Amino acid sequence: MNLRAKEACRWDLVSLGEVMLRLDPGDLRVSTARHFRAWEGGGEYNVARGLRKTFGMKTAVVTALADNAVGRLVEDLMLQGGVDLDYLRWVKYDGVGRAVRNGLNFTERGFGVRAATGCSDRGHTAVSQLKRGDIDWETLFAHQGARWFHTGGIFCALSETTPEVAREAMEAAKASGTRISYDLNYRPSLWQSVGGKPKAQQVNRSLASLVDVLIGNEEDFTAALGFSVAGVDENLAHLDSASFRAMMEAVHREFPNVSVIAVTLRTAKSASRNDWGAVASSAGRFYEARTRKDLEIYDRVGGGDSFASGLLYGFLSGRDLEWSLECGAAHGALAMTTPGDTSMAALQEVENLMKGQSARIAR
Repeated sequence: MNLRAKEACRWDLVSLGEVMLRLDPGDLRVSTARHFRAWEGGGEYNVARGLRKTFGMKTAVVTALADNAVGRLVEDLMLQGGVDLDYLRWVKYDGVGRAVRNGLNFTERGFGVRAATGCSDRGHTAVSQLKRGDIDWETLFAHQGARWFHTGGIFCALSETTPEVAREAMEAAKASGTRISYDLNYRPSLWQSVGGKPKAQQVNRSLASLVDVLIGNEEDFTAALGFSVAGVDENLAHLDSASFRAMMEAVHREFPNVSVIAVTLRTAKSASRNDWGAVASSAGRFYEARTRKDLEIYDRVGGGDSFASGLLYGFLSGRDLEWSLECGAAHGALAMTTPGDTSMAALQEVENLMKGQSARIAR
């Protein structure tokens, strides 16, 4: 995959998406907790942060926040993550949030038979009100330069205008030779009031023709893109490699511009014990990452985003697809062993896990 020269670009990757304040009740339930830990998180942002903190890449996020104390807290958390905030857009706050506000995400980790669950409070957020012309994409991509651009289905589900912002960004990125990845990241709760799956499929299909690397989990390609292949439904964890090959081949046929398709596979035996793996296809070849059976989960949120950042790190550092896929799978696994949406893994830990190193104490 040919990329723009690193020396000619200010950033390795730029993400476009919402960054929310996650309120985590720890081992308790949201409805009964009296104390919460605060984290920042967002599907597209998490990829940029993982590339910066774990893999040492230069990254930036394009987003917007209401200018109040909550917004400044989210900013402070992002500053700790090291992601460049030059394209953080501040929106004047009206005092009570009638016109604009910041998103909150209450998330329980789950345990055993009790599944992880989230309760989002993100209507009328600053980033959902972005529209075409608000961001100077020409300066960002053509003059300052980014080797890679990443966005996804979460951002595009936020409002009627966000898909058009994503399209505007993708068109500018493509014109500048920047590679584009898109994580389908289907969230039923985001689409249910704006048209459900049909609307999600319409939006995602309209953007897929601009994408180089298409990422999703085992249900995204049917729910978010509407593919219906014999033997493939929305509960894909039980299917064999041949079924995934058939689905990926169908996506490649309809969207020949997509160079790589990468799919994370998760069989949730319980909230705290999953089988975890990934598959990918490119140029008629099919790849499978090592499946980690009975992976113990501390906090599953952000595992897919960390997979994406590991995968893209491989591409950005000149590795082949097989290595990049294994890197993504290992990074996603490690990210789910710590709390919060974002990865706390070190590059050496990722590389050691890829080599099969055990969890024996290192000292």
